Amino acid sequence: MSAVGVIATLTVAEGKNADFEAAFAELMAAVAANEPDNEFYSVFQCKDNPQQYKVLERYASQAALDAHGKSDHFRASGPKLAPCMAAAPEIEYLDSI
Repeated sequence: MSAVGVIATLTVAEGKNADFEAAFAELMAAVAANEPDNEFYSVFQCKDNPQQYKVLERYASQAALDAHGKSDHFRASGPKLAPCMAAAPEIEYLDSI
């Protein structure tokens, strides 16, 4: 099996950065604690647009990515993150080489 990468571009509404960052910090901690096949999961704020964030993710396999999306902590993050968003997420999936 080959690793799977994900780049998620998230656009946060004006005035919601602190709420977004707090909610996402909880999600990152839960991923680290509960997903052994997640190899990297971190969020970065874009330097040229402070309302845009990039989530960089790496999973050991497609099954690990699928498990992430079905996890209780990921599902619980939705109601916390949704009020912070200004647009739908843009998700890019990548295969390792």
